[in-house]
Amino acid sequence: MNNPTRLFDFPRYQQEHFPLEVMMSSKVGGEWKSYSTSEFIDAVNQAARGLLELGIKHGDKVALISHNNRCEWNIMDHALLQIGAVDVPIYPTMTEDDYEYIFNHSESIYCFVSNDELYDKVTNVLDKCKDMKKVYSFEKYEGRNHWSEVLALGESMDRQEEMEKFMASVKPEDLATIIYTSGTTGLPKGVMLSHANISTTVIAATPRIPGLPRGQAKTLSFLPVCHSFERFIHYLYMYNGASIYFAEALDTLKADLNMVQPTIFTAVPRLLEKFFDGIVANGTSAGGVKARIFEWAVSLALKWEPEHANGAFYHWKLGIADKLVFSKVRAALGMSNIAAIACGSAALQPRLLRFFSGMGAPILEGYGLTETAPVISVNTTAEPGMIRVGYVGKCIAGVEAKIADDGEILAKGPNIMMGYYKQPELTAEVMTDGWFHTGDIGVIEDGFIKITDRKKEMFKTSAGKYIAPQLIENELKASHLIAQSMVVGEGRNFPSAICILNEDGVKEWCSRHDIAYTDFDTMSKDQRVIDRVWQDVEKANANFGQWEKVKKIIIDTDEFTVENGCLTPTFKVKRKPILAKYTDQINAIYPS
Repeated sequence: MNNPTRLFDFPRYQQEHFPLEVMMSSKVGGEWKSYSTSEFIDAVNQAARGLLELGIKHGDKVALISHNNRCEWNIMDHALLQIGAVDVPIYPTMTEDDYEYIFNHSESIYCFVSNDELYDKVTNVLDKCKDMKKVYSFEKYEGRNHWSEVLALGESMDRQEEMEKFMASVKPEDLATIIYTSGTTGLPKGVMLSHANISTTVIAATPRIPGLPRGQAKTLSFLPVCHSFERFIHYLYMYNGASIYFAEALDTLKADLNMVQPTIFTAVPRLLEKFFDGIVANGTSAGGVKARIFEWAVSLALKWEPEHANGAFYHWKLGIADKLVFSKVRAALGMSNIAAIACGSAALQPRLLRFFSGMGAPILEGYGLTETAPVISVNTTAEPGMIRVGYVGKCIAGVEAKIADDGEILAKGPNIMMGYYKQPELTAEVMTDGWFHTGDIGVIEDGFIKITDRKKEMFKTSAGKYIAPQLIENELKASHLIAQSMVVGEGRNFPSAICILNEDGVKEWCSRHDIAYTDFDTMSKDQRVIDRVWQDVEKANANFGQWEKVKKIIIDTDEFTVENGCLTPTFKVKRKPILAKYTDQINAIYPS
């Protein structure tokens, strides 16, 4: 086989070029269950025959929902795709109303879920879903339909020839998946992606990913596979022969990292922020000489620049820091073999890229959207001159980007979606002569793309001055005391910020200044802590014009999460719910 052109070609390409003993592995009943490449293909074929026995045919839609990534999800993904069906991955955190809308809008006829919680959530809306026939669970429960029933239907080889005819009929330009964007407002939109959209992106992005010696690399997967970024990279891992291990849950991540010792994994900025905060808190808690050595090492890493721009003496010192500190940090985190961390979904603070790269865990920041399948550009250490701090890299092969007159980033290439399902008018709004309007504001310098904000999130003050909140929020989060932030002030005479404190950072600061720590809520109201937070706000303000400076802040300890409705499932800030939550406090800080 030459390069794959359809998504279900990737396992077969792997089997032909570098078959793996462990292609994919996840926990079932607390024990690791692994599939070799050939076993995975056999399981996919069996599931595909079972789906045909159910009556599923080319073009039918089937929903997939899972709380955590697992082999079963991927088996069902490939089984559906190779009979020409269309899978509809859905976030487990979406509401029942969202499920009802997506099932009906997509005309999904079956649904596979991970556990009883999601099984109940789906069955609660089944009577309102005109096309849905049945729900299956990947985990086994008394009285619930289990996905093994579908596998059992495919045990017979009677439909093998029929299945192979279906496979042969699937074209690269055929619709493969409809991914409903979580969004921050309005109803979810169904992004239609073809086999070619995703497969061409996988092949074009591969040269940007170092540390993937074909047939030898290992990865740990834990970001939601319903998100286009993690799903795309699963196909990329298959294409490059990397063994995929699925984390049991986010709270087992450290143990799973230590067990797998991955070569590469994907992350979002919020997770890296938590890693960084934990590293700093643990390193400074030792006190005395150890803490001072740790702080020296961190300060050194925060000065990291690409291409050894700091010179030989800096890297000699960084080598000492690695021996004394960073090698131990990587070992504790399960990153002793790490070659790269691929990061996307939201803006990454430059200090995080510098720190992790300086400590020997290089971050490859990329950019794209679900509508771009999902990659437009990637920073990379795989070749010289291809990484720049504060930027999201250069376009991958075959993809173009340009800046519109209003500063919006436009993209064009084989990765651009087929359109929004059943919404041609919305598709027309974001497409101009083949160029996709990303909704992001940015610049392109020497081929490097820099994101400055989301077009819809920029706002004007009462004086008519534009504010780009993401830029300011990223500067605020450079403080060890501020975990999250959101800038407000639309229609007001100055910007303010909601600052969610970092508990570990507050504890560490209190310890260093001999301040008795009682509890997080009490300390957030301590004037000494507030004054220290203000110092960091003023430091951030120094990078902005007078009209952009944050004049007042609201301090809180209630973290923005997916569960409390303040973050999307991809950890982007949902501004409207947060504004509603803090309405009284916001009104109180502005003059009437």
